[in-house]
Amino acid sequence: MKWSQASDAGLVRRVNEDSLCIEPGLGLFVVADGMGGHQAGEIASRTAIAELVRFLKARHPFPDDPGTILVQGVQEANRLVYQLSSSNLSYRGMGTTLTAALVTKDYLYLAHVGDSRIYLLRKGKMHQLTEDHSLVQELVRLGGLSEEQARCHPQRNVLTRALGIEPRVEVDGARVKIQPGDKVLLCTDGLTVHLSPQEIVMLVEKNPDLNRAVNKLVQVALERGGSDNITVILMAVE
Repeated sequence: MKWSQASDAGLVRRVNEDSLCIEPGLGLFVVADGMGGHQAGEIASRTAIAELVRFLKARHPFPDDPGTILVQGVQEANRLVYQLSSSNLSYRGMGTTLTAALVTKDYLYLAHVGDSRIYLLRKGKMHQLTEDHSLVQELVRLGGLSEEQARCHPQRNVLTRALGIEPRVEVDGARVKIQPGDKVLLCTDGLTVHLSPQEIVMLVEKNPDLNRAVNKLVQVALERGGSDNITVILMAVE
């Protein structure tokens, strides 16, 4: 694998509450988008990722089913964020999305809560591997909104599932076979609110250098308003 990453506060928010992590020894790539006042969102996203990494390192090398271990790690991260939120008034109500990819041999294992996303780019086509846990995505699923309407809906930030809100959380897990030439993109919604999947594909295809592609994605999101924190990890399967 080769990869590049970037995180930017954007042009509206003073604090970057997004967090990211890359652990090459584990094959782990993670993005998280925190929420909560008084910088609590930043605490939530950093805490969740740190706990996930601790959990996975304690169990590495992984058994035959690393996907189960990954999901369990996200559930443990939820438990810790919820515990912090419940025990500290200044952190009350904080939470975070968390979207993780674990690469082992020919497979990508996913664990996902919230509205950050993982995309697979293969032969010029984009495949979204996660489903947003959000109010507008529910409306899209029920046929009440189109994807384009959902992207700029005023309630697009209302989540139906996040880490740290309840003592237990349902985590989406999946396994995807990967092949040489694939690219995998993890991002928070600060990118996808400003760029459509088709635009993301175009920019990545036009910029085969990973660093340049990541920088271009962030640059365009900023040029279009940078209304939220923007975090991107782009990896290539060799």
